[in-house]
Amino acid sequence: MGIKTALPKTELYFYTAVLSLALLWAGSWIIEASSENVNRKAFRENVKPGWHYFGRKMDVSDFEWVMWFTTFRNHILFALSGHVIFAKICSMLSPKNRSLIYMLYGSLAVLITMGWTYITLILSHCIILYSVALVKRKWLCFVAGLTSLATFKMEPFKTWQEGFATGSFDLQDVLFYGGCGFSIMRCMSFALENCEKKDGNYSFLDLIKYNFYLPFFFFGPVMTFDRFHQQANNPNLTRKEREMWNITIHALVHLGAILVVDVFFHFLYILTIPNDLKLLKQLSDWSLAGLAYSNLVYDWVKSAVLFGVINTVSRLDHLDPPQPPKCITMLYVFAETHFDRGINDWLCKYVYDYIGENHDAIFKELLATICTFAVTTLWLGPCELVYIWSFFNCFGLNFELWVAKFFSLPPFSTIEKNLMPEAMSRRIRGLFNAVNFWQIVLYNVLALNSLDFAQLVAKRLLFKGFPLSTLSVLFVTYCGVQLIKERERKQALLDDPEPVPPTEADKQKAE
Repeated sequence: MGIKTALPKTELYFYTAVLSLALLWAGSWIIEASSENVNRKAFRENVKPGWHYFGRKMDVSDFEWVMWFTTFRNHILFALSGHVIFAKICSMLSPKNRSLIYMLYGSLAVLITMGWTYITLILSHCIILYSVALVKRKWLCFVAGLTSLATFKMEPFKTWQEGFATGSFDLQDVLFYGGCGFSIMRCMSFALENCEKKDGNYSFLDLIKYNFYLPFFFFGPVMTFDRFHQQANNPNLTRKEREMWNITIHALVHLGAILVVDVFFHFLYILTIPNDLKLLKQLSDWSLAGLAYSNLVYDWVKSAVLFGVINTVSRLDHLDPPQPPKCITMLYVFAETHFDRGINDWLCKYVYDYIGENHDAIFKELLATICTFAVTTLWLGPCELVYIWSFFNCFGLNFELWVAKFFSLPPFSTIEKNLMPEAMSRRIRGLFNAVNFWQIVLYNVLALNSLDFAQLVAKRLLFKGFPLSTLSVLFVTYCGVQLIKERERKQALLDDPEPVPPTEADKQKAE
């Protein structure tokens, strides 16, 4: 079935109406649950005074979000503003040396923030991985890199190295592990790209320039070394038409997203409610489904805002950073599920695509996904919850391939190709995609909230709520999937327009 297959407009209007009403209905349940239970004992720790004029309290469960946009906001703005100013001065005075200026400013900012012992720790890992890179053996680079990463994710090395960070301030733990983890991934990218370099080696200064670029240092995204090295050392700093306008629009969109999240936190306590199992058992099936979905949407928004702010700064530096993650609303296949496109690009380039090649062979795909999620498990920090998350997402990715392979065999492929209209084929595929969508939601919500919440949602939707809640939620999801497919269809037509059939006049001229 081609991606350009269309459905009747009236059918799409119906899907839009159903989806809109369902979202409003589920949202009303969550608002009601938030308002009626705001004074519960379980809410006191995570729901704090907010908008006094409107009498609304605010959900402050997400420590990172609250700190980024309250006490830590000014520090981030000050550091990034300083980087933008220095970058602009450098690009005007010496475009060829701008990567060196980025490195000097980034190193100074990290030194002031985290202390000289932290800088020494980062440099020691850089030196070790640079030395390994000179050997030009990919397997050795992987062993050294993953071992270095494990020292920040596993005890007792984790606690021992944390002692190298001096000072005590909010978010120090986040900055420590963020800076260390992303540094190791960047060093591995450098080492692996050095293995591909046929004439000589990249210098240690190239690695330091790459690693201490401040916008990417603490929070990512990871931009592979080959792309960064080429773009940061490009002396041609001319911009495309309307590029600055697009950068400004993106910055305003992210500012708007921050304000929208702040509004939602005062009316929808989507992060606090899942922590109260007694309250969850009293909610309707639709409320639980809405909570599970909204938690994934929020995590995407948080990632999109964080990477969006950083990407705006890097675009001002004439870089083309990894794109923000794809919204969970637009996903119905495991192959596109990720919340950090930089890490996803890194894993695809060096692990998943390298082992899986064209991803058609079942056993190669299985090996590629197992290796990919093994590295991801180490990146996230090995623990029981991460093991469960990795297992189910690895299974989901392979199950997609198994199902696709099975239905590509006769007689299914013959029936779809010769006996089934393309529109009907799209509808049937949409049903499978709707089931897949909820697998993605359930497999990922356990990592964002808790295993108990994910189990409760699964039991209510699959067993206790069957058949009414189960089928109604799947039907609404099916409507959403078809709308996503319609958006993809329009984009495909823009990217690859269908040829216009010749008119009668053209035919006569040809004759």
